[in-house]
Amino acid sequence: MTFDAAALPFARLMGVEFTEATKERVVGRLLVRDDLCTAGAILHGGAVMAFADSLGAVGAFLNLAPGQHTTTIESKTNFLGAARAGATVTGTSIPLHVGGRTSVWQTRIEGEGGKLVGLVTQTQMVLG
Repeated sequence: MTFDAAALPFARLMGVEFTEATKERVVGRLLVRDDLCTAGAILHGGAVMAFADSLGAVGAFLNLAPGQHTTTIESKTNFLGAARAGATVTGTSIPLHVGGRTSVWQTRIEGEGGKLVGLVTQTQMVLG
């Protein structure tokens, strides 16, 4: 199964750039723009979560059988650092579990220099 980034309009709106997408690993980058920030020009927590959700969803999608779809049914985020406007964050999502009905993905969001910004674990349900 191949992945078409155009299928994720919200990720495109945020500016997510997918740099790697396989069944075992999905990597992307996100420029921290002013419109993705909260007070103090810091990347908004919702943007961190949405970025990670997009990466994990792609990984789950790539592990589906033809005709199946996926949706996020649970997500947990630990916010561990800040990313300032103008910086670029990188997200790396790997599977912790890939089963017939669900998959679990963990995404590390790192700032420039490898500083950990967030750690997100999400569960994807298989539909169809």
